[in-house]
Order: sequence, then structure tokens, then C-alpha cells
Amino acid sequence: MLSFMLVLCLLALISALTAACGPGQPPTTPAGSGDTTFRRLAKDILDDRYRRHPSEATDLGLHQYDDQLEDRSQAAIGAELEALKNFRSKLIAVDPTSLTQTSALDREQLLHAIDEGVLRIDTIRMWAKDPDTYSGTVTNAAYVIMKRAYAPASERLKALIAREKKMPAALEQARTNLTSPVRIYTEIAIEQIDGNISFFKRDVPAAFKDVADQTLLAEFTQVNGEVLRALEEYKVFLQRELLSKATTTFAYGADTYVKALAAFENVDLPLDRLLQIAEADRQRNEAAFQATANMLDPKKSAEQVLASLQVDHPAPDKLLLVTQNTLDSIRQFIVDRRIVTIPPSDPARVKETPPFMRSTTSASMDTPGPFETATLDAFYNMTLPDPRRPRAEQADYMRQWYYAAITNVSVHEVYPGHYIQFLYAKSFPSDVRKVFGASTNSEGWAHYCEQMMLDEGFHADEPRYRLAQLQDALLRDVRFIVGLKMHTQGMTLDEATRLFETAAHQPHPVAVQEAKRGTADALYGYYTLGKLMILKLRDDYRAKTGSEYSLQRFHDAFIGIGPLSLPLIRRAMLGEVGTVL
Repeated sequence: MLSFMLVLCLLALISALTAACGPGQPPTTPAGSGDTTFRRLAKDILDDRYRRHPSEATDLGLHQYDDQLEDRSQAAIGAELEALKNFRSKLIAVDPTSLTQTSALDREQLLHAIDEGVLRIDTIRMWAKDPDTYSGTVTNAAYVIMKRAYAPASERLKALIAREKKMPAALEQARTNLTSPVRIYTEIAIEQIDGNISFFKRDVPAAFKDVADQTLLAEFTQVNGEVLRALEEYKVFLQRELLSKATTTFAYGADTYVKALAAFENVDLPLDRLLQIAEADRQRNEAAFQATANMLDPKKSAEQVLASLQVDHPAPDKLLLVTQNTLDSIRQFIVDRRIVTIPPSDPARVKETPPFMRSTTSASMDTPGPFETATLDAFYNMTLPDPRRPRAEQADYMRQWYYAAITNVSVHEVYPGHYIQFLYAKSFPSDVRKVFGASTNSEGWAHYCEQMMLDEGFHADEPRYRLAQLQDALLRDVRFIVGLKMHTQGMTLDEATRLFETAAHQPHPVAVQEAKRGTADALYGYYTLGKLMILKLRDDYRAKTGSEYSLQRFHDAFIGIGPLSLPLIRRAMLGEVGTVL
């Protein structure tokens, strides 16, 4: 039997709880009470991702699936789609009010990542349209194993052999899956296939030439030869069969474009507003471009001024060395001006872009995965002109690598752009943010840095650097416009190429490369869109923090949160999403 005092205590406790909840209100769920369940679900989602995308897992620094290859069978594609839908239902069932802020933001990011996966499989369907999906996948699967010495060469070679054994079947599977081939995608795959073949013929064997185990090397030689034969057969298939069946239709359409922007970037804006934003930024940058060119030489047109700068570039065989030396001065400026905190690190290594990426990429940052435990190099890839092309064409290609442009691209890719993001990645608040993110965050940040560095005084007395920055800003503006118009308004590839030449001041080979990229990368306006959202966030953060504001504090906080979509970043830094633009 309960004592009188105990009964009184229980009644008092019940009364207090009732008062706290308010009349007729159930008790609120304590924030954080659902974290354990959510973290378990998040781990299940990530583990499923690693298992279905083993090459991505390798690149992230997780090596339990190094001996596996992506299964591109229709059964596997269908199973992944169902798994994503099932995970989404489970995430929706998690009460966000029961989560800490970190978990609540991760839940939102996971929902967007799942929506992206569903849209890619079920609606965009590159697996049925783009033959480079298959030749590119097998090449990348080998590249992520060989590019860094995360384990002894013999151990990595064993994993590569296991992967290569599955590659001929993967290429054969493409023939079944490619039921709706797109002509431009097929042409790009044909352009790149010789690079894929050369990669397996020369680069892969060279990466393992010091392995002492002759039995292992003999097995590799046999298996690698089978991959080469499969790629040669795939090349014939592309040229003689698939190209003749391919259609010219690559556009997403307005409905899919809007859904993709919402899923991939968590941005919900109408198409006409997006185009208005892109065009307004292009006009601002064009006016500044003309004014800066006039400062350099008032007697010449802006195009003539740019042309005079573009002839001043390193020889192709000196480009990588010149770029490596450029990084030191950029880093020192960041330290001296307290732009952003740079964690202890070795410098990124400049190297030539891998063969299978050269048709669509001029420069890129390739960093070790956030889960990698070994101390490994980060690569700053730069694309050189194809030495097999005519000399005049090679010279035209090198115009993009004039000295001021090298600096601007290096700011984007290395300091304080993507390389700094990588240095923070191991300390991101969760594994979700080490795997999933928004391009408006990652690419928006790197593009924002190009403008911000000059605004803070980098090469302040040399207008040629501002001209280079503005040329690249115009390039990103035109990407935004071209992506919208090619996928929602019927702009052709030739029209897109001409717009890159005239409105972005790009040489013809680069304009062609950029237009081709936009046929598949429909949302590559995320550079400009992200930059503009970050500038707006910076203004709002300054207003919120007042006298405590500093640029370094803003940058450290922004990168440290991880690559969440910009609306979620705003919630984390400001307490609410508010107006993103």
C-alpha cells in the first residue's frame, strides 16, 4: 500500500506535468530522444549506399567493398529504387521534433538525397540513355583503387583483379539497358572510349609495375586483357549499333528540371525566376567585365584585351609546375588576411586530368575520402590539350590557361575552395554529411571564393586578375542559362556553344566542351545559384551577429557545418531559413 506522503508526491508530479503540457496537450517529445533510432536508420541507409556503389565507397575511404563492382542489371536497379522508397518511408516516420538539431538537419538532407536517387533512377534514367555510364563506371572503379596508396600495392591489385573480373559482364549489361540512347551522350562516350582503353592498357599496369608477386601479376595481365577486349567490343557496339539508334532528345523538360532542383539542391523557385536571376547576374558581370577591360586598355575592346591576356600562358608541358607554384602565394594571402582557418595539411599535388575525364573537365579537385585513415595526397587535376590534335587547336585550347586564369581556377579548386572543404570534411558533425551534400554548397562555395578573394584585396592592384574572375563568373552565369534553356526551352547544342563563345568569352573548344557537359549536367547553374545564396547568407549572418561578426568566423562556421543544402545551412547558422535570395 502506498504511503500518504508518496501519494502526495505523485499527485504533485502529475500536476506539474499537466501544467507544463498545457490544458489538453500531450507531453512534448524531448529533443534528442529519437536520435538513437534515427542514427541507426541513417547507418542502414549509408551501408546500403556503400554496398550498391562500391566504387564510391572506395573513394570515400571505406574499403570493405573494394573487390566489388556496381551491379547495373535491371534487377539491381529496380531493387535500389525500392530500397530508396522504403528508406524514405522510414525517415518520414521519424518525428523531427524528437531529434537534436544535428540529427534533424541530417534527416532533411537524407530525404533530399533519397529523392535525388529516386528521380535519377525512375525519371532521368541515365542508365538507359548514356553509354558512358558503363564505360565510365568500370574505368572509375579501377582508378579509385590505383590512384592512392591507401594499402600495399599487392593488396590493392588483388581487389582490382576481383573488380576487373566483373567488368566484361557490366559492359555486356549495357547492351540490354541502353534502350533509349541519346545521340550526344553516345558521341561523348565514343570520344572518351579510346581514353578508357588507353587507361587500362597503359596507366593501370604502370600503377602496379612494382608488385613482386609474379603469380598475381600474371593473373592481372590475363584479367586486364579481358577488360581491354570487352572495351574494344563496346567501342564497336557504340559506333556500329548504338549511334544509329540514338535520338537527339536529351532535355529533362520543365517538370523534371523543377523536381531535380528541389531534390538535389532543396531550392523551390519557378523557372522564370531562376532565369531572371541568372540573366541579371550575367548582366552585372558583363558590365564589370567591360569596365575592367577598359581599365587595362581603353583603346581596345574587351574581347581584344582578353585576347591579349590569353596569349600569355605557360607551354603545355609547364602548366602543372606553374600551377603548383601559384598555390603558395594564394595560401599565404589567406593566412595573412585571416580569410579562413586552414587545418594542418600537406599541399595538394597538381597532376594531369585522368584520360576518361578529359572530354568534359578542364580542372577538378580530387581529394582522399573523409573516412580514409591513411595519410594520402590530394590531387588538383588540370586538363592539357590533346597532343594528337592539330597545333592550332592545341594553341586555342591553351588560351583558357593564361596566368591570371590559372590563379582564379586555383582559388576555386584549392585555396580556399574545394581543398579547404576537404580539410574540414573529417570533422563534419556526422557521416551523413561526409557522404551527401548539395552542389550549391560545395560548388557555390568555391565559386564564391573567386570573387571574395579579390574583394578582400588579393591582387587588388592588378585588374587582369579581376578580368579573369569575371570571365569565369560569366562562364558560370552562362552555364546557369544554358542548363535552363537546353532542358526547358529547346535550346540546341549549337546555340549553347555560341552563347558560351559570345556571352562567356570562351574559346571555341572550351565552348563545345561546356555545352556538351550541359546536356547531361542540367543543373550546372548551381555555381552561380550557390554563390548568390552564400552572399545573401553572409549579409544575414553579419546582421545577426553584429559586432561579433568576422569574415573568418563566418567562413569557418559555414564550412564546418558540412555540405548541407543552403536552406539547411541557413537554419543552422541563423535559426531559420528565411529568404534564400
